[in-house]
Amino acid sequence: MKILYAIQGTGNGHLSRSMDIVPLLQKKGDVDILVSGVQGDLALPFPVKYQFKGLSFIFGKKGGVDMFKTFMKLKSKRLYNEIKQLPIHEYDLVINDFEPVSAWACYGADKPCISLSHQAAVLNAKSPKPSNFDLLGQTILRYYAPTTHQYGFHFERYDKNIFTPVIRQQIRAAHIENLGHYTVYLPSYDDERLIKSLSRFKHIQWQVFSKHNTTPVTEKNVHILPIQNELFIKSMSTAEGVICGAGFETPAEALFMGKKLLVIPMKGQYEQHCNAAALAEMGVPVIKSLKKKHYAVIEQWLENDSRIEVDYPDITERIIEQIFTKFNPAASILDIAQKWEKELDL
Repeated sequence: MKILYAIQGTGNGHLSRSMDIVPLLQKKGDVDILVSGVQGDLALPFPVKYQFKGLSFIFGKKGGVDMFKTFMKLKSKRLYNEIKQLPIHEYDLVINDFEPVSAWACYGADKPCISLSHQAAVLNAKSPKPSNFDLLGQTILRYYAPTTHQYGFHFERYDKNIFTPVIRQQIRAAHIENLGHYTVYLPSYDDERLIKSLSRFKHIQWQVFSKHNTTPVTEKNVHILPIQNELFIKSMSTAEGVICGAGFETPAEALFMGKKLLVIPMKGQYEQHCNAAALAEMGVPVIKSLKKKHYAVIEQWLENDSRIEVDYPDITERIIEQIFTKFNPAASILDIAQKWEKELDL
């Protein structure tokens, strides 16, 4: 069986999840990897057959997406050519993690495309949504990478095809302790703004992972570090708490590790505001920005030892098995499907 697994390369969450999913897919057949996007920082431990520019959102430096740079990098002819040159007809199964090139290639070829992503869960009507409806944001999220079947990951199981997060094995195996520092990952803020805001909390040692600096820098009580997978895991696993954007993987990993968590959703990023709504329901503090008016909330969070308990079992292989039982034309053993459906409560 020939499988295409397509990964969104904007940000690190999709890439980190793939490190657990790809080895499971390789047990099922011949797997080719496609990555599109230009904002990822993680090196993947397996070969990538297709590397496309795709359709990327460019992080800004003031807490949001830089729409000007995003627009300037959007080349519709190039994207169209990438979609047309992908030999989508060669694959028996296409699994998509919010990746637009393969999704639109499948759409044009009238071919099934299975979403295995966080976005599939966010779009589900039963998942939490922000109080302010964002028609443009929801439209972009829905049509950015259209798929025919959806399996989603979220902070809680809001519906039958929504599962708890994929916690990569590196995180599950990490030694958890508390060395007193706080880990920060806010890629849409520049280092200067982070240092200015965080250094006000003089009693805290901050370890900030930066998209804007490739060498370690220390200013006052703020330690700026380049994004490096093992270093980030070590920092987070030994932290008192974590401040990050309202993405998916990093908040989920922080919750799994039992760390205090505070999130700042990116401006103009509808998905992150949906995530923030879900986290707020769970009791996680959410602030709109790093502006001075929110410092009191940060100070209260630093002084408070409240942590959110979660149960994120390792069920990724079972989800993959369920997908292959349903979509592999060669699969016809009904009792296998019934077994996994019963265990997953589908």
